[in-house]
Amino acid sequence: MTHAHGDRLRRPTMVDVAQRAGVSLKTVSRVINKSPHVQQDLIDRVLESAAALGFRRNHNASTLRSGLPTATIGLLIEEIANPFYSTIADVAAEVARHHETLLITASSEEDPAREQQLLRDLCARRVDGLLVVPTGADHAFLRPEVELGVPVVFLDRPATGLLADTVLLDNRGGARDGVAGLVAAGHRRIAVLLDSLSVYTMHERVLGAQEALAAAGLAWDPSLVRQDVRDPAAAGRAVAELLDRADPPTAFFALNNRITVGALQELWRRRSDAGLAGFDDFELSHLMPRPLTVVAYDLRAYARTAAELLFGRIGGDHSAPRTVILPTRLVQHPSP
Repeated sequence: MTHAHGDRLRRPTMVDVAQRAGVSLKTVSRVINKSPHVQQDLIDRVLESAAALGFRRNHNASTLRSGLPTATIGLLIEEIANPFYSTIADVAAEVARHHETLLITASSEEDPAREQQLLRDLCARRVDGLLVVPTGADHAFLRPEVELGVPVVFLDRPATGLLADTVLLDNRGGARDGVAGLVAAGHRRIAVLLDSLSVYTMHERVLGAQEALAAAGLAWDPSLVRQDVRDPAAAGRAVAELLDRADPPTAFFALNNRITVGALQELWRRRSDAGLAGFDDFELSHLMPRPLTVVAYDLRAYARTAAELLFGRIGGDHSAPRTVILPTRLVQHPSP
């Protein structure tokens, strides 16, 4: 529940909780701070009122009392170990420092329930804004926070159930170019390795691959598609299984960097001359001992675009939410 204050909505406060529960502000403070020797009936009344009003403790209160800076933004990514996400975190922290703001980073581990809890926790800490790489299928739960003035910028995938700023890559165009490059090199049987079609980026990249094959007059062959390829080890197993077929593919298109690495390792182990293209560049890709094409983009510019968009919103930009799509390019390793 929110409260009107002039023409604006405001968050419920401890004063509101005290009034609803019929207790003193001091009692509410003691309950919220879990002070000892508070009667159980008072605890129950305060907690019931807090829940009914949608009150959440302000974790910044002690910081405010100490006189320290309180400006913070939250960043929710999938996994910090993936260089894609760690680079986003690094750039976001750099932009935040420029704006004299602290960055709080959390990982959803691709768990929608964890994502929702973490975003609620970040909002409870009164962050000034959120950068989110979404995992769940519905982000309508963030609407009250947005209505209360917390700007949210989504990266990599659009939100669902919420109109918000979004920064994306040209996933479909990049994948189309990657597969078209393999076709131009003479390949007609191209295997596609992906995580899950339920993931927005994967779905868009598959559409791009299908468009490239259709433009070349080639049929989409489901028997050459492998889903649930979630890490390099799984990618290696998928490549091995496909190469062991009686009619193996002559090329592979990997839909993210970790899949590309696993495919590359298996092809090198077998000394296979099969073609390989992958979405996302990765560190040391230019030193690979065999030909490789990557769908590359400026990841730091991508992350900076999202972070600066968020700080623009924090600074008072109230224009309509917009979607920014950054271009990709094909890079050949080793260079021609």
